[in-house]
Formats: sequence, C-alpha cells, structure tokens
Amino acid sequence: NVWTKLKNIKSGQVIEVTFTAGESFGTPDFSHKRTQYLYASEGDWYFMDTESYDQFSLTKDQLGDYTQYLKENGEYTILYFEGKPINLDMPTSVVLKVVTTEPAVRGDSVSNITKAAILETGVEVRVPPFVKEGDSIKIDTRTGKYLERA
Repeated sequence: NVWTKLKNIKSGQVIEVTFTAGESFGTPDFSHKRTQYLYASEGDWYFMDTESYDQFSLTKDQLGDYTQYLKENGEYTILYFEGKPINLDMPTSVVLKVVTTEPAVRGDSVSNITKAAILETGVEVRVPPFVKEGDSIKIDTRTGKYLERA
C-alpha cells in the first residue's frame, strides 16, 4: 500500500488517499502555453496567450512569490488544467537589472559583505559590493538570492 496526501488543484483541499499495488488512475489534463506578461492591477496579474491573443489573469494565491520577478512584456510558461490557467511555471533563475544600489566602499574586500540593491521589478536583494547600478544580475527565484552577474 502507498499512503499519500493529495491536494485538489481547483479547491486547494488536501485529502489522504491509500493506493494498493497495481491500482491505476487516469492522466490529468495538463498543458503548457507560452504567454506574455502584460501588467498587474488590483491584485491580479494579466497575461496574454501568444498564439490566440486571449488575455487572462492569475491571482497572488496562484503566483505566490513569483510576482516579484515578473517583467512586463516578458514571456513565461503557464500551466493549464482542463483548459484553464492555474499556475506560472517560473524558471529557477531570472536576469534582472539593478536600478538602485549604494556605491562600493573602497577597501571592502571581505567575501561575505553584501549591500542592498533594488531591481527593475521593485524587489530588493542583497548583492556583493562590486555590483553597481545598471548591472544585470541573475537571481534564484526559489530563494530570492543573488547568483551571479549576467
């Protein structure tokens, strides 16, 4: 027997189900589509299907922390279930431009020193002292941490 906890994609309800050896079930109706992020308004983030030009929105609950890495007019993959958009398939890292940061202080050579930087999407991250305004940097979308200069 296999004991599992399953989450209903539509309602969010978590249930416990036990499966026996050899038991099978149908494949869910999942699909992925390339979309373009348009804008955010009143708690909704709007996207456009790049093939059909249909527009739709996703909520903060569906997007989670990924909202802070979305660039307007950027292309993203959306996960669809039974023909309806349900989630964003965000890459593990994104490249964003540094808009504001403090200048490096001469003589800071300790390897664990960081400074605050505001990126083009408005998110604040800690970066090494050599990063300056206008630089493009790679950020890990799972942890929100600086990875490298791009």
